[in-house]
Amino acid sequence: MRNASARYRFVAPIIAAGVLLGGCGQAPSQSDAASAPGVSAGQDARGKAFRTPAGAPGEPVASGQGTRSQFLTGPDPDSLPEGSLYRNPANGRDEVIVEDIRHTAVLIGDSQSEPLTAWTRQGLGKAGYGVFFCGLGGTGFVAANGKTGNYIDALQRGDWKLPYGSPPLVVIQGGGNDATRGATDAQIVANAERLIASLRQRYPGSKFLMIGTLARGANYGGGRRTQVDALLGTIADKHDIPFVSVGDWLSRYNLTRLLADGLHMTDEGNNALGVLLGQRLQQMGIRAEATAASR
Repeated sequence: MRNASARYRFVAPIIAAGVLLGGCGQAPSQSDAASAPGVSAGQDARGKAFRTPAGAPGEPVASGQGTRSQFLTGPDPDSLPEGSLYRNPANGRDEVIVEDIRHTAVLIGDSQSEPLTAWTRQGLGKAGYGVFFCGLGGTGFVAANGKTGNYIDALQRGDWKLPYGSPPLVVIQGGGNDATRGATDAQIVANAERLIASLRQRYPGSKFLMIGTLARGANYGGGRRTQVDALLGTIADKHDIPFVSVGDWLSRYNLTRLLADGLHMTDEGNNALGVLLGQRLQQMGIRAEATAASR
């Protein structure tokens, strides 16, 4: 068992080599891109301390298409320190070593999932999962943000890297930036299906979950955000993926009063939504113990 004092940890020789895992630009002000804390340490949703391999939460961490690795590849990934990159011989991709992959959910999302205190992370934590975040505020199924592409483009070109091993759960969340920037239904569907296909190819033994677009209800000004939430529900249904619709949660649970800026939640709002999501996952039978997988 690796030293658990840090969830994710740099390898000293790698740092000495001066290799960085990509930086992220600031997201547009009117997007799902809340400011992330400028720290590289914190706690996961279960309260366990960790360090993200790319620094602050939201800095890109997923998987490219086998580009030349500048990182050490150990003969046995189980011997590599937490947070190091390993060239997976099965697919030629650099992937991140995660300590407890058997109880870790891979969360792909936008700024609703980016902060350490995000409601999505809290909900998954209440279901027993640690969280490995891949994504960045201001991005989505179609929406890109500066140096970071949309979900599928970022994955394929290596803007962020996926974890090595077989996580029990892969979660796809988002849609808010697509709604704000005028992405069409056809564009969202096409890219979502590409993303699902790529992730299922990489993690064939993992369960999948989709979380929709946080919004007010259709009769309370939800607009395009609520429409995108419903669209994502049809995509999830088509691919037999459990779906958590949150397209009316702000009005249904009277949480608009806890919005910080019209799009993102205050700490109190994140806590409230985290409880609601945790309860919903429990109702759906989604818990880490029931889906644990071995690396």
